Parts: sequence; structure tokens; C-alpha cells
Amino acid sequence: MRVGLVSDTHGDPTAWRKALEAWGEVDLVLHAGDVLYHGIFNPIVQTYEPRALAELLNACPFMMLHARGNCDSEVDQLALDSFILSDFAFASAEGTRVLVCHGHKWTEEELARMASDGKADMVFRGHTHVPEMKVVDGVPIVNVGSCGLPKQGGEKKTVGLLEDRVVTVIETETGETFARWELP
Repeated sequence: MRVGLVSDTHGDPTAWRKALEAWGEVDLVLHAGDVLYHGIFNPIVQTYEPRALAELLNACPFMMLHARGNCDSEVDQLALDSFILSDFAFASAEGTRVLVCHGHKWTEEELARMASDGKADMVFRGHTHVPEMKVVDGVPIVNVGSCGLPKQGGEKKTVGLLEDRVVTVIETETGETFARWELP
């Protein structure tokens, strides 16, 4: 099973199309929040079209699970068929149990504890727009960055792919591997 990992699309349909290209065929997409709205502290990029992104997301043929980001609101939910207003989503793909959240409300230690309590193998989070994996109290906490508004050095737009307990972070502009992490 191929699971697409994405966060912080922030209303950019061009970024979403690039994510789809980077993944190829996927069976499931996990979105760690900040779907449509750009957010008050983020720039409005030239490709910002939240209604167009909502239409693309609604037309997706695969299952998508979302966790609410700090920029997601009830009005955004009106435009989307998938439910985006839960602080957490849980998924299981080929024996890998994933706790999905945006990550802005809890410390990494709290997220690791929640994952352990819920018998999750990893936490998938967003919010920072920076790709990284940390292991906190034995729990991998994965952030694949942002395909819409990247903030790491070089500002590379990225998404992730979870397959066979390996997370591959992909640069959406080039299709090249940015990082590769094996889950313990």
C-alpha cells in the first residue's frame, strides 16, 4: 500500500497537482492540516486559489484522512467533502499505525505519549513546513514539510510517501528524493 503524506497545502492547487505527480498512484492520502487558507502570517502566493484546490480534493479517487490545522476553519469545511475539523486522524496501512495531527497544540513529548497510548507506530504532523523525523521516547515523529509554503533552507516544496515502513520525502518540483527515513 502506498500512502501519500502531505501537509500545509494552504490553498495552492498547483502545489497539489505537483504532489500528485510526485506520488504517482497512491491508495490513501494523509493530510496533516492547513488545507485551504493561507493563514494570516503566511504570504499569499500567486497560485493561491483555495476554491480550485477544494474542487481538486473533492474529485480525488482515493481515500483521504485529514487532521485540523491551525488555519483550518468551519467555512473551509463547507467547501470540502472530506472531514477536516478533527484534531487527530488515525490510519493503519500494512501494519503501520499512524497518528495524524497538525502538531501546533502539543509538544513532541505529548505527541509521543499519545501515539504510545493509542498503539500508533508513528506520528505524522505538519505546521512547521520543515521536513524532519525525530524519535521521541521511541516514537518516530515525521514531518514531510510543505508542498505549498516551504520554510526550510532552500525552501524546497516537499511531500512524503509511506511504503513498507519507509518514509520518502520528495521534492515536488524535481521529483528527487529530499530525505528517506526507515521507521524503527
